[in-house]
Amino acid sequence: MDLERQKSAPVYEALERFRKMHVVPFDVPGHKRGRGNPELVKFLGQQCVGIDVNSMKPLDNLCHPVSIIKEAEELAADAFGAAHSFLMVGGTTSAVQAMVLSACKAGEKIILPRNVHKSAINALVLCGATPVYIDPKVDKELGIPLSMEAGDVLRAMEENPDAKAVLINNPTYYGICSDLRTIVKMAHDHGMLALVDEAHGTHFYFSDTLPVSAMEAGADMASISMHKSGGSLTQSSLLLLGPNMNPGYVSQIVNLTQTTSASYLLMASLDISRRNLALRGKESFEKVAQMASYARDEINEIGGYYAYGKELINGSSVFDFDVTKLVVLTHRIGLAGIEVYDLLRDEYDIQMEFGDISNLLAYISIGDSMQDIERLVGALADIERLYSKPEKQFFTAEYISPKVITTPQKAFYAQKESLPLKETIGRICGESVMCYPPGIPILAPGEMITQDIVEYIQFAKEKGCSMQGPESEDISRLNVLKEGTY
Repeated sequence: MDLERQKSAPVYEALERFRKMHVVPFDVPGHKRGRGNPELVKFLGQQCVGIDVNSMKPLDNLCHPVSIIKEAEELAADAFGAAHSFLMVGGTTSAVQAMVLSACKAGEKIILPRNVHKSAINALVLCGATPVYIDPKVDKELGIPLSMEAGDVLRAMEENPDAKAVLINNPTYYGICSDLRTIVKMAHDHGMLALVDEAHGTHFYFSDTLPVSAMEAGADMASISMHKSGGSLTQSSLLLLGPNMNPGYVSQIVNLTQTTSASYLLMASLDISRRNLALRGKESFEKVAQMASYARDEINEIGGYYAYGKELINGSSVFDFDVTKLVVLTHRIGLAGIEVYDLLRDEYDIQMEFGDISNLLAYISIGDSMQDIERLVGALADIERLYSKPEKQFFTAEYISPKVITTPQKAFYAQKESLPLKETIGRICGESVMCYPPGIPILAPGEMITQDIVEYIQFAKEKGCSMQGPESEDISRLNVLKEGTY
């Protein structure tokens, strides 16, 4: 990485030059630097609305960058050790879908873990590729899916030698990492592309002690949520390419779905955040890891909770662990993770990343402080003292192995009928159902609805998990395929 060059932020610097020019706007956006919408100026400030501008010659164009955006993408590629990068303003969802659409066409196979983010399932709906799912192992005590084991991936490759790519979640939402180097090598040995959904691993690129990053492991493409641990604005991400990818073709794929009216606020935030990470990321993430480690020790001292870490590593289903992830098992105090999540928000004004049936996740990043950590630990101790109940067994896993009957695209576009949830058992689902976050489908289009799945959905609803996906707002009904149509 060229540290001297990394001091530049071309998009940000161009916007500052533009601000000083006092150009008269006869283009969009129609608020005309805020003059047409004073309430927006009051809410966001003149500094912000003054650079909410449209693409123009001095500011380049994200759809076909030739100047400042091109330079910003080159700097991002240099910072992350990639051959090429794309600034993404549609979130990592857009980047994941660009990866899948670049690798696969209708009818072609892609190997992927079933506990993928909904963006990957939706990409299959869009392109018509056939998924070869690998069921991850499950830690029944923690109630979480683990990573794909290299042996399971190899078996899938040997059984499906015509597959075009393998998609790897690394890390998972819970910080679980795969044997990335081995899986990437196996993919290349079998003539397949290695794609990495690295939404929760931005910080891996700026540390010598955290798990290996996708580009370092030799992956062909990786999607990076800069707005998560990287510090940029929400909805801004990066798509990274390895040396074997054709950036011109990938650019065409990106432009199939990405907006032609890219936000300069988002692009500038990527530019500034990339510079910050390149110059100060290693030091920053060392502090993040230290804060998470301290929090883990303090929470485990409370009793009842279990904040887990590197002790989970077993060389296979947990090849490595992201120690910046602070995940806390709560069911030993008789409360679901979502119940503790609600208590922290409603009674202590602490907003956690998410709570599921058994776990609670605090997302610790470069913007946190030890004072914040102490407040969280104190609140958890309070909750354990005031609200704990006798331990009870919740569902043994957050992941139920699906029975895949047809492809997501065929199911999504098939003739369907709406049935009450309890009457859908044994039918084929025509839509997705998930708790969000993290957005991993409990059901995806084309999968059989079972008794276990219906009970899990009902339990998650009762506990207050945020459910989404179906047409039915209250998740009381599901769209299922009409019999005889698949």
